[in-house]
Amino acid sequence: MKKCLILQIMVGAMLTVSCGGSDAQQAAENMLEQAEKYFSEGSYDRAKIAIDSLRKVYPGAVETRKKALKLFQNISLKEAQEDLAVTDSALQAVTLDYKYIKDKVNRDKAELRATAEELETLTRTKMKLDSLKVRFDMQCAKIKYIHKKQKE
Repeated sequence: MKKCLILQIMVGAMLTVSCGGSDAQQAAENMLEQAEKYFSEGSYDRAKIAIDSLRKVYPGAVETRKKALKLFQNISLKEAQEDLAVTDSALQAVTLDYKYIKDKVNRDKAELRATAEELETLTRTKMKLDSLKVRFDMQCAKIKYIHKKQKE
């Protein structure tokens, strides 16, 4: 008798969870669709927030979370590619500035008339150039890593 009651409770609980699960699954799918919409509109932060909410609110929606992970990778890839393009443009401009300033400072040094301001400008430009190079390299590595993960 007791085993029968436990079995009935377990079956009832499983039915309740499974019925609620399909509602939860549908809600998770809707949240994923919203994230995809944000992504297509270029609202990457909103899309990532929607994916993060999906992960927290619907931990049991495994298949939807797998799709969300792929979308998250695509968002991260797109952001990195866009940042890489901006960084590349800035890097090219600063490289030209640095070469110009360096040539001028070297000429002024040879004629013993280089000023402290010129040397400081050269140093600051070199620091900016180095920073942009590091950022460029990081974005390239990030893109390469995302591509590797997407193949897995």
